[in-house]
Amino acid sequence: MLKVYITDLAAYNNGVLCGEWVTLPLATKELTSKIKEILANGEEAVDGFNHEEWFISDYEWDYISLSTISEYEDIYKLNEELLYIGTLDTTTLKAIKYLLDFNIATDLIDAYYKSGEVRVYENSTLEDIAYEYISECYDLNAIPPIIANNIDYYSVGRDLELDGAYDAIGSDIYEYHG
Repeated sequence: MLKVYITDLAAYNNGVLCGEWVTLPLATKELTSKIKEILANGEEAVDGFNHEEWFISDYEWDYISLSTISEYEDIYKLNEELLYIGTLDTTTLKAIKYLLDFNIATDLIDAYYKSGEVRVYENSTLEDIAYEYISECYDLNAIPPIIANNIDYYSVGRDLELDGAYDAIGSDIYEYHG
């Protein structure tokens, strides 16, 4: 789900890039072991002294970039969050990203709990949403064709977005009821 490049800080400060790509989530023991291995390699490459500090020098999300990762992120907390949300479907992950991007949620876990309040219309337009909205409110077959055929769904969709009910992001439309 997330790959992080963990770098030995002491080695880095001595001009040696000593690190490794680690795919999260991992079992906590495996993560601790991997960090110790990276630090041991740094000790060996630089000065033989005990190295204790590390940082995340790069990261890559596999499918959906859920959030930015800082250099000194609490990797154990991040790993725990990823274990928690690691089995979620794409739509839920999109909802989580939406909540994080718009600062509606404070972290991944908060976003997970709020994700049920987000409706994601995948591969939709605001016109599609406007049509669905109007057809739910009115029986379009009962409206004279001269009127029904001239409804401006584009403008209605635009107004729905301006009202703050919907957000168009890429090819998806997001609706949040919080």
